[in-house]
Amino acid sequence: MTNRENYISIARRTGYDYMPVSFNMCPSLREKYEAWRRENDLTLPVGEGILWDIPVSVEGPETFMPCYKGKNFRPGTAIDGWGVAREPGSAAAYHMTYMHHPMKDFDSVEQIASYPMPVYGDESHTKLLKGRVDAFHADDMAAIGQMQCTIWETAWYMRGMENLLCDMMSEDTMAEVLLDRVTDIAVTRAVNYAKAGADGIFLGDDIGMQHTIMMSEELYGEWLKPRLKRVIDAAKAVNPDLLIFYHSCGHVTELIPQLIEAGVEILNPVQPECMDFARIHAEYGDVLSFHGTIGTQSTMPFGTPEEVRKTVFENLNIAGKKGGLYVCPTHLLEPEVPVENVIAYIKACMDWQNC
Repeated sequence: MTNRENYISIARRTGYDYMPVSFNMCPSLREKYEAWRRENDLTLPVGEGILWDIPVSVEGPETFMPCYKGKNFRPGTAIDGWGVAREPGSAAAYHMTYMHHPMKDFDSVEQIASYPMPVYGDESHTKLLKGRVDAFHADDMAAIGQMQCTIWETAWYMRGMENLLCDMMSEDTMAEVLLDRVTDIAVTRAVNYAKAGADGIFLGDDIGMQHTIMMSEELYGEWLKPRLKRVIDAAKAVNPDLLIFYHSCGHVTELIPQLIEAGVEILNPVQPECMDFARIHAEYGDVLSFHGTIGTQSTMPFGTPEEVRKTVFENLNIAGKKGGLYVCPTHLLEPEVPVENVIAYIKACMDWQNC
């Protein structure tokens, strides 16, 4: 198999030749890792390239300042294209920010309906994406579109989680209008990736907490599942072979059946601190593949290199020779992760293909 065929075959559970590696590191850990790489000749078995789409048009930060009257942001605060303001955290809490919600004080459907949002998806946009897809394919890599924060997270970032949950539970039309507007944009983005020839798209919204789901199964089924399904169906209508990844941190066990019904094919990250991979695989492994399973709250920061290697092998053994698992860390590798554990993970993946 080519590298791209190998990557896709893992998701399809039709066997594979090698296990690709996949991980992200904070800057301080990357410095240590790159220093190690300079002293060691190691070619990584990488299987995919990540595609980032860019809005055709987006409002500048000044557009959203009326939503933040009376706010005095810390230096370094950034306002993104959705109007969400993020104040920087401390250096010790890398990638943690204080989030401000521009729709927090909205009290009418009209405010939601007229709120400016990013615009995606003209012909030039699709052409640009296709060029990047073709480049990945020329390098024998699968091209995977990045669309995490697909519906739920994008919406609550703007409205505030408590406000949006209250809107949903009270069946307020504001929730319907906001979620529909965000879903429309997600449909456009997903269809663009499909038209560009991407091999898959990485959707996702955090719908789990450490020990339980974030909302009831009924609330998820009424408000979010149909909208996720609409995004997936639209992309699949363009390319039925498109791989559908879905990310949610935390415990999502009870929602897996609904994710499958919506069209999800690969679940990420299956945090071992929150979910039992062996149990999940035994129940759903014939219809669902997985991406993750190596704990970034446990094994990667606090295990030994031998424990990292053992965990990689154990989880790959659970999945078996047919595939169905991209074994990798479940989240960003933070400063406390020893670089030796990163190397142990990589070497375990490389050694697995020779077992």
